Amino acid sequence: MPLNPLYHADFYEGGIFHVYNRSNNKEELFRSDKDRIFFLSQYAKYLHPMAETLCWSLLPNHFHFLIRIREANEITATLQRNTSRLKDAEKRFLACTCTLNELIEQEWRYFFTVYSMVYNKQYGRKGNLLHRPFKRLEINKDTHLTQAIVYIHANAVHHSLVNDLKTYKWSSWHSILSSKSTMLNREYVINLFGGRQEFIDVHLAMSKVYSEQTFIPDE
Repeated sequence: MPLNPLYHADFYEGGIFHVYNRSNNKEELFRSDKDRIFFLSQYAKYLHPMAETLCWSLLPNHFHFLIRIREANEITATLQRNTSRLKDAEKRFLACTCTLNELIEQEWRYFFTVYSMVYNKQYGRKGNLLHRPFKRLEINKDTHLTQAIVYIHANAVHHSLVNDLKTYKWSSWHSILSSKSTMLNREYVINLFGGRQEFIDVHLAMSKVYSEQTFIPDE
C-alpha cells in the first residue's frame, strides 16, 4: 500500500512536525519508568541536535513529539564540533550527499534502533519493536499548532489512562510549567497561548471537548 504523504512529510529547516509512532501489535513500549527515562535520554541524544522540542507524551504503546527543525547552518555547526564521532548520515550531510530530510529520518531510525536493541535485551524479546515507517505530520497553521500541543498533552485522558491531564506523569505538561532546566523550548510554547495562565486555561478547556478523530489518529 503506498504511503500517505500527509503522514510522511519531508523534514525541512524551520518546519514544525508532529512525530508519532506505536509498537508493533500494540504491545508494551515501556514496561517501567526506567524504560521511559532511557527512551527520553536517547531521544535527546539523537534528535535534540536536529530539532527543538515543543512538547511530548509517552503512552503505554505509543508516543508523540512536536518538534521544530533547526536551521541547516546550526545543524552543520553542531556536527562540525563532533567530527570524531559522526555517524554515516551525518558525514554525508556535511559532504552535501545527504539531504536534511534524509539526515533527520536517519536520526530517528538510530534512536529507534538503540532503544529497541536495549529493550529486547532487557526483556528477552526479538524482532522489531516499533512500527515502520514512523509518522510525521507537518503543522503549518497557528491554530493547528496550539491544538497539536493540547492534543499531545491530553492524549492520556483520551485513552482513559487518567481523568485529568495534570495528573499524568509522562508528558511535557509538567516541564513546561516548571522552572527547572529542560530541553523544551518552554518560552515559545507558553507565548503561543499568550502566557502561562492562558496555556493552562486553554488546555483545561480544550481537553474536556477534544476528540482524537477531529485531529490526528494515533495509528
